[in-house]
Amino acid sequence: MAKVPSAVVAAGGLVGGYGVARWTKKRQLGGAVLAVAGAAAARQWRERAGGPAAGALTAAYVVAFAGSHPLAKRVGAWPAVFGVAGVVGVASWVVADRRG
Repeated sequence: MAKVPSAVVAAGGLVGGYGVARWTKKRQLGGAVLAVAGAAAARQWRERAGGPAAGALTAAYVVAFAGSHPLAKRVGAWPAVFGVAGVVGVASWVVADRRG
């Protein structure tokens, strides 16, 4: 069975977390999706690229989540979420996934 690339897990966590929070109107549930996906991606990052890279990508994931909020005020919620998810996904692919 092929592993899901960490870029997909990370980007999916950001998009999925927001989607769940929005559609269920339960922010905590969206936060749980975000956290589980982030932890799964961090584990893959550590396995594929090592601890320092995993730390940097985890920080990027958290910054992307936090940064999507002020960005949403300028461009809208969904464009902000898709934008930051794309950035994290590309960074994840470049640092961890393309090697495998």
